[in-house]
Amino acid sequence: MTSPPLIGVLALQGDVREHESALSAVGAEVKRVRSLVDLASVDALVIPGGESTTMSKLALSDGLMEPLREARRSGMPMYGSCAGMIMLADRVTDARPDQETIGGLDITVRRNAFGRQVDSFETDIGIVGVGNDPVHAVFIRAPWVESAGPEVEVLGTIENGDDAGTIVAVRQGLLLATSFHPELTGDHRIHTMFAEIVRRSR
Repeated sequence: MTSPPLIGVLALQGDVREHESALSAVGAEVKRVRSLVDLASVDALVIPGGESTTMSKLALSDGLMEPLREARRSGMPMYGSCAGMIMLADRVTDARPDQETIGGLDITVRRNAFGRQVDSFETDIGIVGVGNDPVHAVFIRAPWVESAGPEVEVLGTIENGDDAGTIVAVRQGLLLATSFHPELTGDHRIHTMFAEIVRRSR
């Protein structure tokens, strides 16, 4: 029997504990990543929700941004939720001019696209690859995907209302991202999907 994957959670800022709990629930070993040594020890990385500008600044000041990019280029699976999606995007609109990202996902995202904290909402979304039942998605100052390149698989879109058709879940190779926060709902199917991506990559 193979050992469970060791999945890191980037612990610079954001909802780290919730992702740790979800990953543990799907059978992964979990480690907080705060340093180059931590990053070198894990099989994969989750980039949590939080504040993408702050996360970017901390990664740069801690000397982690380029090692994170190199890990991604070297084939480390990564999953980003909300701010984590922004961190994995190649292009960001409504960002500070000096904001940097890890990149790798051929997408353009818009920060805070659904509005401010008071505009947070929940809705059910069908997600490719997790079964027929919809995922209950929590959006908090969330980004959306404005455009996606030809190698990006769209896994989920908003299904109702003014924002119907808006892309909120994508995958490109070993990179997975959602606009919403599956770590907050107790539904671990997105984390199961990521853990399976990690297992197949080993």
